[in-house]
Amino acid sequence: MYKNNNFNGNRIKGSTVHIREGEDVGKSLRKLKKKVEESKILEEVRKREYYEKPTTKRKRAQAAAKARYRKKLEKEQLPKKNW
Repeated sequence: MYKNNNFNGNRIKGSTVHIREGEDVGKSLRKLKKKVEESKILEEVRKREYYEKPTTKRKRAQAAAKARYRKKLEKEQLPKKNW
């Protein structure tokens, strides 16, 4: 028997929004957008849209680490004198 990975029994995996009787469609769309944003699905899709070489991944991760460290140092410094 053919089994589709998108289905778990009778339930579909993914972000779903149940619409109540008489509920506004715009409100339902906002709920769906919020769920998708919280689950970071679009971020993952954009990340996997193109192949990224391992060296590029490491470079990007290292640059992000440097930026975090720089931000941490700026936060720990005493404020500049304005006079």
